Amino acid sequence: MLYPTGAAALCLLTALSAAPAAAQSEGDRSDKARLTARLPATPAEAGTAAYLESARNDPGRLRDFFRKLPKGGDLHNHLSGAVSTEYLIELAAQDGLCIEKKTMTAVQPPCKDRARPAADARTDKAFHKELVRAWSMEDFPQGESGHDHFFAAFGKFGEVTWRHPGKLLAEVAEQATRQNQSYLETMATPASEGAKKLAEETGWDPDPARMHQKLLAGGKLDRLVAQARKEADRTNAEFRAEARCDTAHPGGACRLPVRWISQVSRGSSPERVFTQIALGLRLAERDPRFVAVNLVQPEDGESALRNYRLQMRMLNYLGKQYPKAHITLHAGELWPGLVKPEDLSFHIGEAVNVAKAERIGHGVDLVHENDWQQLARTMARRETAVEVPLTSNAQILGVKGEDHPFNTYRAYGVPVVLSTDDPGISRTDISREYQYASTTYRLRYPELKDMARASLEYAFLPGRSLWRGNPTRDGHRPASVCAAELPGTGWPRGACGRLLADSPKAAAQWRLESAFTTFERTHPGKR
Repeated sequence: MLYPTGAAALCLLTALSAAPAAAQSEGDRSDKARLTARLPATPAEAGTAAYLESARNDPGRLRDFFRKLPKGGDLHNHLSGAVSTEYLIELAAQDGLCIEKKTMTAVQPPCKDRARPAADARTDKAFHKELVRAWSMEDFPQGESGHDHFFAAFGKFGEVTWRHPGKLLAEVAEQATRQNQSYLETMATPASEGAKKLAEETGWDPDPARMHQKLLAGGKLDRLVAQARKEADRTNAEFRAEARCDTAHPGGACRLPVRWISQVSRGSSPERVFTQIALGLRLAERDPRFVAVNLVQPEDGESALRNYRLQMRMLNYLGKQYPKAHITLHAGELWPGLVKPEDLSFHIGEAVNVAKAERIGHGVDLVHENDWQQLARTMARRETAVEVPLTSNAQILGVKGEDHPFNTYRAYGVPVVLSTDDPGISRTDISREYQYASTTYRLRYPELKDMARASLEYAFLPGRSLWRGNPTRDGHRPASVCAAELPGTGWPRGACGRLLADSPKAAAQWRLESAFTTFERTHPGKR
């Protein structure tokens, strides 16, 4: 069976348009024309759209355009994989770590069994290059799958990343601001050892209510929440020192709003997964720096596959206990040949319909899901956004271009948000992801602008949106109190100003619109 992905999705839209109205379901009619390029709304937007088209064949101008393009947020970003490999090597040298020669893994000193000091990479260019290739996708080596090489990298530099989370965040945030990004949600694992210990002490109970009560008994889970908050305090202090936030010359990172998503190790035992989910959701309701949980590690791992439905039921139960916390899930990061056909048929559906995820990460195997068209319509109706890291999908799964369901999601009206995933390992950045999308799928400036807007609309920022209704379906219409205001002319007063003051989400969206006003003024088309 052929599925509509990439350019083939346009055929879907053509068929829908040509079908008699009586034969089209309400869902089919709502699917029409989502891939049609949105027309520029203003002369300034039309000028910038023309500027982009004029730069298509000029690599320097094109790269500059995408670097300066306002990006909004990156909603799918793993902190340890986001840091540049060169910075990780320098941190390993500063900490006096050693590198096992055979596996290129960082280990604690002393340097035994032919292990080399990481500091040698400062002067030995060949050694430095070898480390970069082992810890990232740079010059990806032959004889190993992209999937295996990518995920193995985390274990090789793991001894580096746990030591200085604040420094890592400072480096990632600084790079984000240089890419004209204005918000970041990044993933890390809070109180990892404490959660592991609590899970082992508690054991597994298949009844979720009893399991939850065992974790709560005697304040055990709350003590773990307190531990996680103290870790966050230390990370924040290290971050502010590294970024010089309390000096006369603060770094750009200090201006970037950051929220944490708590990682859950899906390959672990059921008791540990349950404990980490409970911790992450409880933490999100008690500390505004944390917003959500997400399951990480390879979705195709043996334990992850075996326990997938169980983990979705865990999320369903615990999500009801913590309704103010958010859930976003890696789901459908799979492809034929990586797993058995039956494993391709339900992961996104379970994440959406059982776990009630508000966003989906990757979602690459959409068209292999059972009744995938109805699933796509459900996601569109619920505004379940898809976090799409195009470079990562190409490197890990080998899925790109027309094989990727990028345009299929858009055809069905599912919100699509571009993201980086692990830009340090992937050797990419958010600007390259926008350029990749624009070049591969011929996205024009208005469509890129709407994707940047979507990154804040579907961010886990509190407060009302600046936009009315469903922006993906209905377009970006400002809330009535802000309809007469013009971004880029200063901070609004009156009712619109009060909305922005009361809503971090609306305030971030207003700043993005102001950034677009400036960008369009500095990137006009030919007059």
